[in-house]
Amino acid sequence: MITVSLFRVDRTTASVAPVNRYSNHYEGRYAVDSHSGATYVVDLPESRCTCPDHRIRGERCKHIRRVAIEVTSHRVPPPGERRARCAQCGVETFVEEDSEGPWLCGTCRFEPGDVVLDRETGDRLVVAGVTTRRADEYIIHAIDSTVAAHETNTGYPDDDLVVRVSYLGDVAHDEPRTYAFPHSRLAATDQRLLNI
Repeated sequence: MITVSLFRVDRTTASVAPVNRYSNHYEGRYAVDSHSGATYVVDLPESRCTCPDHRIRGERCKHIRRVAIEVTSHRVPPPGERRARCAQCGVETFVEEDSEGPWLCGTCRFEPGDVVLDRETGDRLVVAGVTTRRADEYIIHAIDSTVAAHETNTGYPDDDLVVRVSYLGDVAHDEPRTYAFPHSRLAATDQRLLNI
């Protein structure tokens, strides 16, 4: 069995060190443990491997193919990405190496300009952004209350991330008014505004 893991190579000493799964910058290099007990370094962007087969023949070896399979089947992150936990649902997801949170999985991700549906009213809203604050932390100053404590949000988790949205009819204004909603109150649609 061949095992693939992420690692960091110290270029000055050529040593291999394990990488923290949730805060790594590994530059597309993978450690591949082979049947023989040896560990080889695969540089996927360069399509190189430290195994004798690749070094001598210069061919694409089984270690490079294994890493490609692991990346394609989403078991390890592709080059330029790393593992992270979705801030909304907690599942493991891949994010860009240099991105800052909150990290959201594909199911929970809302991007500015996405059209979403308010589960309570059926209104279509446009996402302005996802905040890093939870519904029980985010204060709505106009009513001096948190998003979680607002009467229409009582059925939603207090620890939901807050999403800032505008009503679809308001986005034509120069500065549309934004509202704060708990994440799980909003349902994704396949629609998106082009110019926001």
